[in-house]
Amino acid sequence: MAEAITHAPPAELDRREVLGWSMYDWANSAFSTTVVTTLLGPYLSSLAETAGRVQFLGFSFEPDAFFPTCVSISVILQVLFLPLLGAVTDYSTLKKRLLLTFATIGASATILLFFVQPDLPLVGTNGAVLLGGFLFIIANLSFGAAIVLYNAFLPDIAPPKERDRVSSLGWALGYLGGGLLLAINLAMITLMEDTGLAVRLSLASAGLWWLGFTYLFPARILRQRPALKQLPPGETYLSQGVKQIIRTLKSIYRKHPETLRYLIAYLIYNDGIQTVIVVSTLFAASELGASADILIILVLLIQFVAFGGALLFGFLAGRIGAKKSIIVSLIIWIVIVVYAYAFMYEIWQLFLMGVLLALVLGGSQALSRSLFSQMIPRESESEYFGFYEISERGTSWIGPLVFAAAVQITGGTRVAILSVILFFVLGLILLIPVNVRKAMLDAGNDPTDVVL
Repeated sequence: MAEAITHAPPAELDRREVLGWSMYDWANSAFSTTVVTTLLGPYLSSLAETAGRVQFLGFSFEPDAFFPTCVSISVILQVLFLPLLGAVTDYSTLKKRLLLTFATIGASATILLFFVQPDLPLVGTNGAVLLGGFLFIIANLSFGAAIVLYNAFLPDIAPPKERDRVSSLGWALGYLGGGLLLAINLAMITLMEDTGLAVRLSLASAGLWWLGFTYLFPARILRQRPALKQLPPGETYLSQGVKQIIRTLKSIYRKHPETLRYLIAYLIYNDGIQTVIVVSTLFAASELGASADILIILVLLIQFVAFGGALLFGFLAGRIGAKKSIIVSLIIWIVIVVYAYAFMYEIWQLFLMGVLLALVLGGSQALSRSLFSQMIPRESESEYFGFYEISERGTSWIGPLVFAAAVQITGGTRVAILSVILFFVLGLILLIPVNVRKAMLDAGNDPTDVVL
């Protein structure tokens, strides 16, 4: 049996390290914003349309279904890999090194998206679309792996009473950094005559941004802590990681039932959030005929409003608690989906929806992360965040798969977007009865200074 090593959470904030940690959100949000949310889905769809349909190993994909399918594949791989990664990390002093390794792999794959173009030598346009999907799967898998390790630093750098605020700061800086690069990309797409080249340069710039700011800030400032558990004699990190996953699954079921209920609720409602992020630009382009520059302006609006929205929900959590604030955000998410399905037929309506979406986007995700950090045992943070990351931003698989299936069946995205509402409603129903105080006490955490 592995021996847990007690490391108390910090009593005070180290503001320099908090900044270094938060700036990883600034770095990697370029991938989420430019690649996942804005450009890659419509770009691959447009390439696929020129080829007719996407053909792979006898399978034929509708142009608008290919990218959501790639998202689903990348997350199925994460389901298999990320919990093991988290378990291994808790037994080692590799958390920071692995964070940098996966960030480098993901950023490099993103940079290589520059070479995805029509009539690619040797493989043609269909092969270029498949190459783009493959690079995205590698980048998104690496993105998720790095986020597991990044999230697991939160209890290391912030005492319990500060985690809502610190988590919200990270998300806010992420929206600001992602929005800034997207503004640069908008300028390139607007000013350059070759739009395809501008899009490919924008995709590559997201990888360069991710890589550059990772090594400027977290690589230089974050401190690696001692291992949270001691590796038993005769065990390797891999063998012990597999055994620990089995033990943790039993433990969370028997000893942390409220944490398990919360995790299930989160996996469901966050699936809805991630599906909206992934397919929103596809919906706007397909149903409303929004051009690339309109989509970028919309996402820019969302980014900069979301910066304030994340801070606003961090403030709200300090008054009514993180759980109640998340419930408020989920009700607003339901309103957004209904509005998109029933009322959105004009381009100007996109921007009205964008403001409402931005207000809840960062807040619901930042508070979900900080709330979860309060409900898990101190010695198993990386492992628990491995399970958590299965459905973190841009990595859900059920929602995009349901959406892709609906597109395949209906041939359009309007009916498909309505299916997303099920994730928010079910997640809300499961979240409401979760007892946060009991979850904290079961995990050995002190709820005294935490607003519940």
